[in-house]
Amino acid sequence: MNNISVFIISDSIGETGDLVTKAAISQFRPGMQDTKIQRFPHVESIEQLKEIVLLADQQGAMIVYTLVKEVMRDYLHKSCSANGIPAVDLMGPMMEMLQNTLQIEPIEEPGLVRKLDDDYFKKIEAIEFAVKYDDGRDPRGLLKADIVLVGVSRTSKTPLSQFLAHKRFKVANVPLVPEVEPPEELFSVDPKKCFGLVISPDKLNNIRKERLIALGLNDDANYARLERINEEIVHFKKVVGRIGCQVIDVTNKAVEETANDILHRIQISNQ
Repeated sequence: MNNISVFIISDSIGETGDLVTKAAISQFRPGMQDTKIQRFPHVESIEQLKEIVLLADQQGAMIVYTLVKEVMRDYLHKSCSANGIPAVDLMGPMMEMLQNTLQIEPIEEPGLVRKLDDDYFKKIEAIEFAVKYDDGRDPRGLLKADIVLVGVSRTSKTPLSQFLAHKRFKVANVPLVPEVEPPEELFSVDPKKCFGLVISPDKLNNIRKERLIALGLNDDANYARLERINEEIVHFKKVVGRIGCQVIDVTNKAVEETANDILHRIQISNQ
């Protein structure tokens, strides 16, 4: 008999069972193109299992199942055995082996692997976003961002963007320089998601001097002079005033502290 019917039963979406079944069937081609595979996703009760087993018995179908709850697996195993229905448990043996090895009870919560995958890909997407829209490279990103950072040079905009990206926030940042007009998109951003980063002139003076020295340059360049720094901060205050965004003093804050401050303020504004 080349034509068979396979029921995929899962407490999640049934993707794993479907993939394994198709991989196995592919080893018996040609001649099995008419194999019928039917998914039964999000099965959460014994009553649902009873109905599916009855249907499988009527149609002469095989059953492949990925169920994380032991009580559900046990019921399906006994019910299939009693009715002579061929059945394969893809999840149970692996979970039992892990439980015996780790001596830990499983959580038995359906769909966790998909949640983990979604979380991972959201993080990667946010990190790529932060790189793409770092340092004002493309102002179009400002309107797509979850968080927008503005500030003069060396106020930790880039490391802060990356830190927040690892928490799955899409962050764009814009450096403010008196000689360069800020992008118009910046003034269309919701002020609640925009944060100005300010730092004391003396602290910034020291940071910029150290940066110049690290680059093998003289530390008396205009970039590190207090007069220039004060000029930039005046410009910064004008821009953030026009945006209407909140300002955070990062003078004595680590990146983690500033990030937590931003996330706390966002949480309050969304309440």
